[in-house]
Amino acid sequence: MAQPPTCANPLLLEWVKEWWDTARERNSKGVATYKHAYDSLKACPITFGHPSALQQLKGFGPKLCERLTEKLKKHCEENGLPMPSRATAKKRANGLNNLNGDDNDDDEPPPPKKARKAKPYVPAYRTGAYAIVLALSSLDENGPGPAGMSKADLIEEAQPHCDSSFTVPSDPTKFYTAWASMKTLEQKELVYERGRPLKRYALTDEGWEVAKRIRQVAEANSTGSVDAPAPAPAPTTGSRRPRVLEPILFDDDDDDYDDVDIDEPTASQYEGVVADGNDDAAPDDSRLPVYTPIRMAPGSFTVELVLDVREVRAKTDRDYMQEELVKRGVRPIMRSLELGDALWVARCNQPNWLARVGAEGDEVVLDWIVERKRLDDLIGSIKDGRFHEQKFRLRRAGVRNVVYLVEEMAMDAAHFSKYEEAVQSAIASIQVVNGYFLKKTQKMDDSIRYLASMTKLLKKVYEGRPLHVIPTKVLTAKNYLPILKHVRAKDPSATHYISYPAFASLASKSDMMTLRDIYLKMLMCTRGITGEKAVEIQKIWKTPNEFIKAFEQCGSGEEGKRRRINLVSNSLSHLIGRKKIAKVVSQKIAEVWGDA
Repeated sequence: MAQPPTCANPLLLEWVKEWWDTARERNSKGVATYKHAYDSLKACPITFGHPSALQQLKGFGPKLCERLTEKLKKHCEENGLPMPSRATAKKRANGLNNLNGDDNDDDEPPPPKKARKAKPYVPAYRTGAYAIVLALSSLDENGPGPAGMSKADLIEEAQPHCDSSFTVPSDPTKFYTAWASMKTLEQKELVYERGRPLKRYALTDEGWEVAKRIRQVAEANSTGSVDAPAPAPAPTTGSRRPRVLEPILFDDDDDDYDDVDIDEPTASQYEGVVADGNDDAAPDDSRLPVYTPIRMAPGSFTVELVLDVREVRAKTDRDYMQEELVKRGVRPIMRSLELGDALWVARCNQPNWLARVGAEGDEVVLDWIVERKRLDDLIGSIKDGRFHEQKFRLRRAGVRNVVYLVEEMAMDAAHFSKYEEAVQSAIASIQVVNGYFLKKTQKMDDSIRYLASMTKLLKKVYEGRPLHVIPTKVLTAKNYLPILKHVRAKDPSATHYISYPAFASLASKSDMMTLRDIYLKMLMCTRGITGEKAVEIQKIWKTPNEFIKAFEQCGSGEEGKRRRINLVSNSLSHLIGRKKIAKVVSQKIAEVWGDA
C-alpha cells in the first residue's frame, strides 16, 4: 500500500493502517486506538529508528509498540536486514537513520527498573497501632507460659499511649475506634492472634523489631532531642495498671438500671483463678482451671429466643417466622447462628455488666438448642453428609438439651419411598444413639407455635433462679467440654453456662478449625464414614501424614494392594456396632488415601 512521500515512517504507518482496517472490519473496540495512532504517526515528521520510540506519540502504548517491534523483527529476518537497536530510539532521527539501519548493535532489552526498597512500617506516634505495639512489647519476648494479651487487657495497657479512645469513636457519626488499627497490624504481620474462645494477641518477630525501633526512638527523644514530642512512658514487663473503665456508648438509652439487683462478684472471688492457655493438649481433671463462677441473680436477666436469620418460609416471605412469633408474644433476636436454627439466651438487663465481671457481650447461652429440618432438607442432609456433621458439632457444643424439630411436609410418594428407610434410621439414631429429643410437626406454623411455647416455658424455668457463668478467660477449645463434664459429674444438678460470644467462637466452623477437624472432615467425605468412625481412625493415625505413610508401608504389587485395601478394617476389627468399618468401606478409603 503506497503512502504519501511526506510520511517519515512509511513501513510502520503501513502496518498500523492494516491493523486499523482489520479492526474496522471486525467492529473491534481497538478502532479508535488504531485511528489515533495512524493519524499521529502520519503527521509526525521525525523518522524513528526503533518502534519503542513511538511511545512519545499520541495513541502509542507499550503493547502497540511491542507489536510493531515484533513485526519489524520479522520483516528484517525475511529481507536479510539488521534489526535496529533500541538505543537508536533515544535519538531524534534527522533522516540519517532509517529502517534499513546502519546500526548493527544487538537488540538488547532496556535495563530493568531498580526495585524500590520498601520502607519498614513504623506506626505514627500515639496512634492506635503505635499504642498496641507498645503495649504488647510489655510482655516478655521469651517468657514462659501462654503468650499474648486478651483484648480487654491489651486495651487497658495501650490506652495511655494513644490520643484516641479504644472504646468510644472519636467521631460520633462513625463506629471506628483506635482498635481498628489491629486489622492493619495483622495484615502487615506484626501481630497475630491465637486461642479460642478468648482471643489473645502477641507480636510476631517482625512486630518485636518494630517495637524495639519505637522504644529506641522514644529513648532518643527522652535524652533531649530538639523539637521531638515527649513519648509516653514505656510499661514495665509484667506490670499491670489499675483498670480504668472507659465510658461506653449504647443505642438503647430508654431504660434505667439503677434499681436492678445484681450480685456482682468482688475482686476477692477471683483469687486462685488460673487460666489454662495451652490449646495444644487436652487437659485431665487435675489440669482443669479453678474458677469462681459469675453469678447472675434472678431478675437481672430475661430469657430470649434467638432465631437464625436463614430460617425463612420462602425467598419472597423471609420475615414470616419472625412476624408470627411476635403475634404469639415472642419477639425473637434475629442473627446468623454458628450452630443450630434456634437457641435461648439469658440477656442481662444491665448492658456491659458481663464484660466487667469476666465474660463478654450481654447474653449467656442456656442449655437448649433446636435444629429444624423439613423432611426434604433432612433427606438432602443425609445424602450429602451434613446430617452426621451437624450431629457431631452439636455434641461438641456441650448443650444438654438438643431438639430435632422435623416438619413432615407432604412429598411425592415415589420420591419419598426411595429414602424412607434412611429417614427412619436417621430419626432412630437421633433418639437412641445421640439421646436428642425429637419433635415432629406437620408444617411451619406448628413449629412456630412450638418455639413460642418453649420460650414461655423456659422463661418460667430460668428467670426465677440464679445462673452461674464460667469466666471466658479460663476457657480454651481443649478444656471447655472437660470443664462441663467435671462440673456435671461433681454435681448433676449444677448448671454452668458460657457467654454467647464464647459459645459462637467455640461452635464456629472457621474459628475452631484445627488440623484434627480438617482431617476428620476429609475422612467423612468417604461414603460410609460417619463422625464416630472418623474419630476411631484418627485415634490410630493421628495426622493425614501418618495415615498416608501407613498405606505406603503396605508395599507394592498385588500383596501390597491387598494390605492397603484391608488396612483400616483389619486395624479396627476390635470395634463393634456402629463404629465397625466394613471391608467395602475400607477399600473406598484405600482408593482415596492409598491409591489402591
